[in-house]
Amino acid sequence: MSAARTVVYGIPNCDTVKKARAWLEARGVSFEFHDFKKAGLTASLVSAWLADVPLDALINRHGTTWRGLSDAAKAAAQSEAGAIALMVEKPSVVKRPVVVVDGSVKTLGFSPEQYETLFD
Repeated sequence: MSAARTVVYGIPNCDTVKKARAWLEARGVSFEFHDFKKAGLTASLVSAWLADVPLDALINRHGTTWRGLSDAAKAAAQSEAGAIALMVEKPSVVKRPVVVVDGSVKTLGFSPEQYETLFD
């Protein structure tokens, strides 16, 4: 059986992403890191994530990026198409990290307990 392909999507200076990466590294879990500030996100990738997680879970409505949006931008993000466009334009609005294993989103954010069930 081949090892699962794990990709961690996020931004390197995010504390939650740092915790997740450190946890994975400490346990020898092989993963790729996708810095979506530098490498960006595509509408097709975000759409694929939405097959695995609900829109409300994927958008971080507690972060500074969301709070800085205009009311019109927030309203546009209520529709799936508007939310996808927003996440592509402003990836910092995505809840981080997004952990994808073999093409499916397995978890958003970081919880040591949840990672234990996924990777140990």
